[in-house]
Amino acid sequence: MSTPVTVRSLVFGGARSGKSAHAERLALQAAQEGAGEIVYIATASRSAARDDAEMQQRIAHHQQRRLDLGGAWRTVEAPLALGAALRTHGRAGNVVLVDCLTVWLANLLFAEGIAFPEVGPIDPPAAFLQQRADFLAALQEASGTVILVSNEVGMGIVPQGAISRWFVDEAGRLNQAVAAICERVQWVAAGLPLSFKEPAC
Repeated sequence: MSTPVTVRSLVFGGARSGKSAHAERLALQAAQEGAGEIVYIATASRSAARDDAEMQQRIAHHQQRRLDLGGAWRTVEAPLALGAALRTHGRAGNVVLVDCLTVWLANLLFAEGIAFPEVGPIDPPAAFLQQRADFLAALQEASGTVILVSNEVGMGIVPQGAISRWFVDEAGRLNQAVAAICERVQWVAAGLPLSFKEPAC
């Protein structure tokens, strides 16, 4: 009897690059090969977006695309405790798709309603450090198929404002940490994936 293979994948790219659609196709392919369902861990919360028409529209767009793809999708919301959600669902035989890490990063930053300065160093909430460490530990322990979607936000002009620069820096550091753990890392541009790292045969 063969040992179940663990493949953790990071799919990242810029806005409207096609990264989420590509990640969904990877998840569907893995589920079809293993005849299992896909656990879609959404870091955006529908309840938190109830007063945000734009975010509601974005969520609906993602939902419709998954319906169009077919397959069995189960949605779990994890706007903050992503590590706990990954520990629950990231096990042998499961296909887990997390979309996306940069929304999760913003959730952690602003969850406590702290007023951040326009200039000077940013001291993130304690929950940010705790949840980030817990997520990376959970990812290291995960088995089965885990696909994570993230944005590359550091390729343009350095943004104005301390909090914006902090976010760009932390998103880049998070992507590096996740890529170091993952067996597969793919960059998507104009809907086309480019592999930087692939699982050993």
